[in-house]
This record gives sequence, structure tokens and C-alpha cells, in this order.
Amino acid sequence: MKAYLISITLLITLSACGHKAEEQKEKAQTRLFAPPVVKADEEALEKAPVMQDIALAEPSRNSNNTSQIRDTTKKIVKTGTIQFEASNINAARKKILQSLKKYGGYVDEDNQTTNSDINRKEYNLKISIPAGYFDFLVDSVSASADKIDTKNISITDVTTRYIDMKTRLDNKKILENRYLELLKKGTKISDLLEIENKLTEIRSDIESAQGQLNYLNKQVAYSSLDITFYTKATAQNVDDRFTNKFKTSINAGWVFIKNVFFGIISIWPLLIIIGIVYFIFKNSGKKREAKKVE
Repeated sequence: MKAYLISITLLITLSACGHKAEEQKEKAQTRLFAPPVVKADEEALEKAPVMQDIALAEPSRNSNNTSQIRDTTKKIVKTGTIQFEASNINAARKKILQSLKKYGGYVDEDNQTTNSDINRKEYNLKISIPAGYFDFLVDSVSASADKIDTKNISITDVTTRYIDMKTRLDNKKILENRYLELLKKGTKISDLLEIENKLTEIRSDIESAQGQLNYLNKQVAYSSLDITFYTKATAQNVDDRFTNKFKTSINAGWVFIKNVFFGIISIWPLLIIIGIVYFIFKNSGKKREAKKVE
């Protein structure tokens, strides 16, 4: 009986050991073929901060690129001249100024001349108009004309010139900032004086470049138009011209006579002296003749 119990105990022990060995073998196989979940999670956690840093750094890099983007918008300069004839130049001038005010432009020069030879009045207006309304104003001016003599419109693309000037200006400003940093770090008086001289030169270049850029911006923003208009010389004007010339000649002759008359009056002392001298010489001549007769 005891031998039987010992045998059963040994069988149970061997069975338990075999089952434990199989469990350990299955765990070993699971470690060999299963993905390293824990390790993968750790790597993901380690990479997460790196990706976060990249995500945070991207806006900064984009913002730098954005600040360095140049204005490549097309820059166009429009100028024009127009000369025409109008039966009523006062009405034409009034209409042009009304259109100019409507479109937000202004007058640079306003000149009026009268040609007396052909008895013709003429106006010349030099105006500036926002570029977007240039064509509208040209159409409005043309509508005021009875006959257009000349009409010239010039369109110039200055985009490349604008970009070049803007780039040079920006580079000068960057150079100025670098010299300002050197000025803060400088210790020797000779170095400081040299930096100050260089800064003065750079700032002069910046002012000059800024002025040219501002002028170019104004040319782009405001187009210019030179307008000349005049009245037509009619047959009545020709008759009036003859009458005016005749009257002018009469007046000129009368003025000449008055000038001679008043000129003679102005030298009356000299005339008296000449009369006295003439009287003396005449009397002396008579006395000589009387002596010869005796």
C-alpha cells in the first residue's frame, strides 16, 4: 500500500513539473515571436518629445521664410499726353477737374496762355490720378474734345527695378544693424570712430535708396497725364486779329509821339543853352560883317 501511494505521488509530481516546463516553454516561444510591445511603447514615448520639438520649430521656420518673402507684385508706371480742340475750353476744363475730383486725383500744374497772333486761348493741365482710374480719366478727357490732335499712352513695367531697389535697401539696413552690434561691443576709440564713420555712410545710402524707392512707389500708385486743350480759330477771330493789330499800331504811334514830345521837354535846359550860344555866334558874325563894310 505504501508503495502504491509513493508511486501515485511521484506521478503527480512529474506531471506538475512537466506542465510547468510546458508553460515556461510557451512563454519562451511567446517572447521569441511576439512583438516587443513594451519596448515599442518606450521608443514611442522617447520619440514623442522629438516630434513635438519639430512641430514647435516648424512655425518659427515658416515665419522666418515669410518675413524674407519679397514683394513680387507687378509694378506698372503709366504716363500719357493728350492734346485736343474744344469749342468751349472753360466747360472742358470744368469737366476735367470734376472727373479728377471724382477719381481722387489732383492737379500738379495749371497753366493758361493766350496766343495773340491767332487770338487763341490755351490751357495746360498736368495731373496725377490713382493708377486704377487712369483709363477712366483718359476716356472722360477724350469725351470733352471736339477733335483730338495727339494722344500718347506709355506703360512701363518697373517690377525688376523695384525688387532690385528694395533688396539693396534691405541689405543696407541689415548691414547697419551689424555695425550697430559692433558699436556696442567696441572698446577702442579708433574702432568706435571707424564704425561711426561707416554707419554715417550706410545711413546716407539708406536715405538715398529710400527716397528713390518712395518716388518709384508714387509713380506706381499715381499715373500722370499731361492735358493741353485750346479753342478753334474762326473767321471772326481772324477779323478780330486784324482789328486788334490796327488798334495796336495806332496806339504804338501815339505812344512814340508822346515819348518824343516829353523827351524834348525833358532836355529844355540844353535847348536854352544851345539857343544862347547860337544867338552869340550870330551877333558876332553880324559885327564882323559891319566892320568889313566900313
